[in-house]
Amino acid sequence: MEHVIDAKNQTLGRLASKIALILQGKLSPSYNPRLPGTDKVVVKNAGQIVVTGQKETKKVYYRHTGYMGHLRERTYKEAFARSPEKVLKLVVSRMLPKNWIRQDRMNRLVVEK
Repeated sequence: MEHVIDAKNQTLGRLASKIALILQGKLSPSYNPRLPGTDKVVVKNAGQIVVTGQKETKKVYYRHTGYMGHLRERTYKEAFARSPEKVLKLVVSRMLPKNWIRQDRMNRLVVEK
């Protein structure tokens, strides 16, 4: 089944948890935790997602280049301005269980700007 979600003016975390539940298949009657599920999620208007509080300036994403001392950081505002799709996919990915099924579930998530 395909779920189409309009992300306009929705909070990032609440939207991501809703998407994670659908991707796991917990909303379908044939839910089995060891199977990846079959539901597909299409998110529209990802560029209009909102966050509450001071998360735009205080939430920081880190990545390491592999060289000593090369820890790069980017605030939520910078990351969201560059690619809102990547931010939403990262949040949803971190909400899914960390096992061998996660990539199969993430492949069924389509995010449109």
